[in-house]
Amino acid sequence: MGPHTAPVTAPTAQLPHHHRNGLGIAYRTLAMVCVAGLTASVKWTGHRGIPVFELVFFRNAFAFVPLLLYISRTTGFSVLKTQRPWGHLTRSVAGLLGMTCSFFAVQRLALTEATAFTFAAPLFMTALSALMLREAVGRHRWGAVLVGFIGVMIMVRPQPGHMNLNGIGFALTAAVGSAMAMVQIRQIAVTEKGATIVFYFTLAGTLLGLSVSVFNWVTPDRATLAVLILSGLIGGVGQLFLTEAIRVAPVGVVAPFDYTQLIWATALGYLIWGELPQPVTLAGAAVVAASGLYILHRELLRFRPSPA
Repeated sequence: MGPHTAPVTAPTAQLPHHHRNGLGIAYRTLAMVCVAGLTASVKWTGHRGIPVFELVFFRNAFAFVPLLLYISRTTGFSVLKTQRPWGHLTRSVAGLLGMTCSFFAVQRLALTEATAFTFAAPLFMTALSALMLREAVGRHRWGAVLVGFIGVMIMVRPQPGHMNLNGIGFALTAAVGSAMAMVQIRQIAVTEKGATIVFYFTLAGTLLGLSVSVFNWVTPDRATLAVLILSGLIGGVGQLFLTEAIRVAPVGVVAPFDYTQLIWATALGYLIWGELPQPVTLAGAAVVAASGLYILHRELLRFRPSPA
């Protein structure tokens, strides 16, 4: 998604339909590899004593490297002009709430468990769409939301001695923040391009992380600094892969591959920390994922053009 992949912008429209879908799936899967790698780096550097807001700073500051290269090779910097500054601000506040809480959650939960809770975001987005956008949410989607929250409760395991209240609280708040950000993106995407939205969110994250970290800065050693920089680079590249996936293929084709993130998170959790996912976590994640896919299915049916 940096300078080496930007030239695909023009030819993709000329690719056969199944090739474009395959390219979109590849981009989405690579994005999930990047997200899992970012999550693992947050957990690792956090265990090395780096505060969360310093992690937020590095994640966003170094994401500018691939992002600015992408903008220069595709849309050009005129894309940064915006008519919706307040829309970007509210989207950034919601997104940074999600990012910050997810970083706190990752440091308190197993990597697989923290990842599984992110799958609750589409459930919250459906509920928030009804409340904030006054969208009509039919009984099918409300039913899927209810089933999804049962899956969340399975993962929470509400029995004495089995709950990590802090970690679970941060994970669920992160899912709500992510859902709020997605609802805000729906509102501003009418006039704003994807690169514009990503740029202003990344800028907001850099400023927030730096302004808070300056009072509690921990100077990292060389190895930790390298991983912090890498986290920003792969976070930025992952965001661009997400953007490209939606550009070249329909959302209904690529979105189900978001759940491959659990595979990569499980593998990294085992290789780095020897973590093995709990069967109850995988069971709950499967229920939540099935609910999310059904909500996606119903969402796509709403916008499918009716036959003439």
